[in-house]
Amino acid sequence: MSQSILSALSEDLLFRVYGFLDPPCRKTWRLVSREFHRVDSLSRTSIRILRAEFVPSLLLKHPNLSSLDLSVCPKLDDDVVFRVALDGAVSTTSRLKSLDLSRATAVRARGLETLARLCRALERVDVSHCWAFGDREAAALSVAAGLRELRMDKCLSLSDVGLARIVVGCSNLTKISLKWCMEISDLGIDLLCKKCRDLKSLDVSYLKITNDSVRSIALLQKLEVLDMVSCPLIDDAGLQYLENGSPSLQEIDVTRCDRVSLSSVISILKGHPDLQHLKASHCISEISVSFLQSIKALKHLKTLWIDGARVSDSSLLTLSSSCKALTELGASRCVDVTDIGMMGLARNCLNLKALNLACCGFVTDAAISAGLQSLGCYSKRLQELDLTDCDGVNDRGLEYISKCSNLLRLKLGLCANISDKGVFHIGSKCSKLLELDLYRCAGFGDDGLAAISRGCKSLNRLILSYCGELTDTGVEKIRQLEHLSHLELRGIKNITGTGLAAIARGCRKLGYLDLKLCENIDDSGFWALAYFSRNLTQINLCNCSVSDTALCMLMSNLSRVQDVDLVHLNRVTVEGFEFALRACCNRLKKLKLLAPLRFLLSSELLEVLHARGCRIRWD
Repeated sequence: MSQSILSALSEDLLFRVYGFLDPPCRKTWRLVSREFHRVDSLSRTSIRILRAEFVPSLLLKHPNLSSLDLSVCPKLDDDVVFRVALDGAVSTTSRLKSLDLSRATAVRARGLETLARLCRALERVDVSHCWAFGDREAAALSVAAGLRELRMDKCLSLSDVGLARIVVGCSNLTKISLKWCMEISDLGIDLLCKKCRDLKSLDVSYLKITNDSVRSIALLQKLEVLDMVSCPLIDDAGLQYLENGSPSLQEIDVTRCDRVSLSSVISILKGHPDLQHLKASHCISEISVSFLQSIKALKHLKTLWIDGARVSDSSLLTLSSSCKALTELGASRCVDVTDIGMMGLARNCLNLKALNLACCGFVTDAAISAGLQSLGCYSKRLQELDLTDCDGVNDRGLEYISKCSNLLRLKLGLCANISDKGVFHIGSKCSKLLELDLYRCAGFGDDGLAAISRGCKSLNRLILSYCGELTDTGVEKIRQLEHLSHLELRGIKNITGTGLAAIARGCRKLGYLDLKLCENIDDSGFWALAYFSRNLTQINLCNCSVSDTALCMLMSNLSRVQDVDLVHLNRVTVEGFEFALRACCNRLKKLKLLAPLRFLLSSELLEVLHARGCRIRWD
């Protein structure tokens, strides 16, 4: 574009044009000229930074950011935070409303307090999977008095004391997630419910809280979403508090609450006629008449999970005819349903977007024909389908499924009766697929994979583990999937360095790679991986034939890797492990090694890994 044309375009016009561009086009836009790059810098409101050394400079270049994602920034620590403060990026950070620090295990109390004081407009923070996040860090974060949303999933060191500091300092919280925070008890939940009266969303999944916590939660008048997955100490008496409590409740998840029965679930339904999402997988043994009557009263029900329940054809017919607005149904491991129930579901629930039928032996070819073919023909809205371990699914079934042309996610793991012919139908007609799971589909081979690679260009997640018929010929076709970010090739013995090299060259966005038990890949494949796959953050190399030199090159070149499994590497010596881990010790977050190496690796290296926030699992 000539300079004369650029000079004729006003700044206001450039900003208006920029507003109409989608993200890929904006990336090209900023490469056109300095003026275009300046417009991009001033207009950008969110950024995901991959390298810690660029954090201060990028914050200065983008002064209008409102969202900052540092979750994949492996070297992030307190020192980087202090440099941000010293380099004068205060004007940018003062506008930040959202901050993602998940897995930033090396950012501790001092860094968090600095961030909380710099980001005065902060409303949303995610510190999930920061295993070292404890009471001191919680106290530091409590300085951010304007917080509205906070995720602390799997902050294993957080106790009631730290939670108390947060709820006292951030009393305006409307959403908080405490999933897997195992030190949180009834005392902490009670204080949370008393101080944060505006809570609309609460996740206490996997906590060892009792009915006393549910009684406190029931007092939250504005609560809309409550997740209590696998809370082993909560029973029917606890859920009874919710029947007349939390009047605004629209979504509840009591999946795998072993001491909860159908009667207490029914009581919740009776007390909340506006409920839209009910998730009660593996805690309802069977669908009773009283449950069906309660379901009929829910005119706005969109999501229903009843996985593991005994569901008869008549019950499924009643459910599907009563819940016309249903968009998501979880019915995995449900017994007693036959083709008749499937046909009724297909005729009545034409708005379904997600259907889970995993481990349902009743799903025969006839059921697929009558049910899923109807969904494909009349609904056109099905986006997610899980048929894992459904023996009745065969090539003819996949032909019917392929008529659901809007499918985004399809799971066919352990479906032993499908072959390349059936997979070809998926590849040729389901071009919008983003995720495909073919785990242990033994009859599927190179031709089928070629069809998928050719027809499903948007795939970002592909699971091919233990598909034993695959060879380099088919695996090389994966290089056509430019958007692929998650790939599992575990246990495929016929792949060599040639196949892996082709994947590395073509799939530059790959972030997760599982090569466990791929024993015939030689160093040539790992060298290619080290050179081309610079976006990898997680890699599993267990039982691979990688050498000392190749492992050191991998760990040195993969500058974004944070999670590595290095068990049973028979060609790697102790010195090889030592050099490889030293090359990446300042960015690792999780590491899996054989237990004997605990006494063979230098204590200095192990101390550095621990100080940087790396969790080591000794296998």
